[in-house]
Amino acid sequence: MAPTDETGQTARNASPRGTTPSPEPLPNQGEAGQAARMPRWLPRAMVLALALVGAFQLGTWAFHQLIGLLLNILIAFFLALAIEPAVSRMAARGMRRGLATFLVSFGLLIVVAGFFALLGSMLAGQIIKMIEGFPEYLDSVINWVNTTFHTELRRVDIQEGLLHSNWLKKYAQNSAAGVLDVSTQVLGGLFQLLTIALFSFYFAADGPRLRRALCSVLPPAKQAEVLRAWEIAVDKTGGYLYSRGLMALISGVAHYVLLQALGIPYAPVLAVWVGVVSQFIPTIGTYLAGALPMLIAFTVSPLYALWVLIFVVVYQQFENYMVQPKLTSKTVDIHPAVAFGSVIAGTALLGAIGALIAIPAVATLQAFLGAYVKRYAVMDDPRVHGHRNRGETPGALTRARGLWARGRDRTRGPRRGSGGSD
Repeated sequence: MAPTDETGQTARNASPRGTTPSPEPLPNQGEAGQAARMPRWLPRAMVLALALVGAFQLGTWAFHQLIGLLLNILIAFFLALAIEPAVSRMAARGMRRGLATFLVSFGLLIVVAGFFALLGSMLAGQIIKMIEGFPEYLDSVINWVNTTFHTELRRVDIQEGLLHSNWLKKYAQNSAAGVLDVSTQVLGGLFQLLTIALFSFYFAADGPRLRRALCSVLPPAKQAEVLRAWEIAVDKTGGYLYSRGLMALISGVAHYVLLQALGIPYAPVLAVWVGVVSQFIPTIGTYLAGALPMLIAFTVSPLYALWVLIFVVVYQQFENYMVQPKLTSKTVDIHPAVAFGSVIAGTALLGAIGALIAIPAVATLQAFLGAYVKRYAVMDDPRVHGHRNRGETPGALTRARGLWARGRDRTRGPRRGSGGSD
């Protein structure tokens, strides 16, 4: 009888005495080893990812370090576009382009330097006059306060209190400590102006060479687009400067009339100051332009300074909402709302520099993209001209008449003899 229990089956499967049982192979052992091994492309992918992250960090750091230089180059580029027409006309008459650029730049430098030298001498004279007449102004203010509020103030007591006050000592200490910072800022500003002037000179003098170098790396179709964009940028920048110059002329004439009527000295120079500074210095130009006439008017009479302040505020609102949008839309050919929005966006992105170059940049972009937008003929419909189509939608009076007629028919009821059986 054959054994049927588990011990007998185990005894048959047991190995002979003195031998070691061989281990049974695990299923799919080769596939598990291959899965546990790292893919060959993974180390290279990790190195590439780290290299990309490092390059991005390096590029971000370099951009933040060079943002000042990039902004100076951007200003120089738009300045070169502004003097491009004059340089091109002089070069077309046989003059060397470098010499023409030098003459135009030197002329602008002479005008700007003369303007600031005249204003500096005028301002220095007025400051000396104000310092000499300060005791008289202080006496008049003290007399008015004593008469109005029945006090007994004296100029000697006020002067001694000011000289021995703690805030005056702290202000003097801070001013002495800040002289070095002011000198550093002045030197930095002069270096920036030199950088802008140098780059603008090269951009204007080597304009044709720069365009050839740019077009040499592009196919012929793209070359035409680049040259067209360059020409549009020159036209729009020139139009923007023309509109600014016209607004400066209008502002200068208006302020000259007021200053001359009030009898304030140096009225012509102050009018030129207000016109130029308020138009060509963005954001804070309006406040700088109005502060100097107010200061000079205060030396004549405090009431005149108040009149100048009121006129500056009122004229600024008139210029922002009436003069500037119309002139900008005609010379730069953009909508007034777009011009206003571009200035706000440029200020938010690049500050004062963005406010200065926002309008010509947006005008150039709008004119360049306008060539690639397909336009269609507009259908002759009253709604296009702002009128409602009376044939499709009845007017309010017509609808009211219809409702009144239907209500009257309901109240009358059915007519007699209109129906029924015989």
